Amino acid sequence: MHPEQLKELLTAVSSGVCDVDAALAQLRNLPFEDAGVAMIDHHRTLRQGLPETVYGEGKTAEQLLTIVGRMIAHGGNVLSTRLSAEKGGILQAAYPQGEYDPLARTFVVLQQPIVPTGRGTVLVVCAGTSDLPVAKEAAITARLFGNLVDEVSDVGVAGIHRLFAHSEKLRKAAVIIVVAGMEGALPSVVGGLVPAPIIAVPTSVGYGAAFGGIAALLGMLNSCAGGVTVVNIDNGFGAAYAATRINRGEGAA
Repeated sequence: MHPEQLKELLTAVSSGVCDVDAALAQLRNLPFEDAGVAMIDHHRTLRQGLPETVYGEGKTAEQLLTIVGRMIAHGGNVLSTRLSAEKGGILQAAYPQGEYDPLARTFVVLQQPIVPTGRGTVLVVCAGTSDLPVAKEAAITARLFGNLVDEVSDVGVAGIHRLFAHSEKLRKAAVIIVVAGMEGALPSVVGGLVPAPIIAVPTSVGYGAAFGGIAALLGMLNSCAGGVTVVNIDNGFGAAYAATRINRGEGAA
């Protein structure tokens, strides 16, 4: 449940518009709902300000239909990631109000307006076209989580002049997500140019010695640019989640 929904419900109870039993019925699935195939964490938005996301890889189409359907019924926005074209098509057919993105492999259902809550723009910088699936996952996730998002693509170090053409966007960004495969050098370059927090995402793109993204991961972990944060291989979602927390600047008082 979104905080605004809870405020509206409590206000309705306080004013007598909604009786206690009706309010309890709306709250019956807090903090979680047993959907049979999953324990859906409806309380996460209240705790963290961000809803639970459905990781699609490894789940059957039937399980996804159940989980996504229950989340839609709860009234919030829904994001499912790592969906094959087959699973994405099944979800799209069952819930036509949603949108499947075949490149990002995400399925999004918008039921609540997205209100920007961050300090500034999250910029997603992508080294090469082959890295776009991960970059798009990051961009879609960041937008759904209430960030203003801009994207810069195909600016890898093999043609570094392409990156410099976007210097103004780099300087203005509040947080920068840098997605790269091969040797993973791009986050170091970006980290040496701007003061914004850098979140590096290694991808599994590359020839044999790239070892499915391990070379890029190690290169980013050994970045000579200070303060570069690194997430797991191909984890565009995780990068967007971290960027959202940084962009909101929230924490314990």
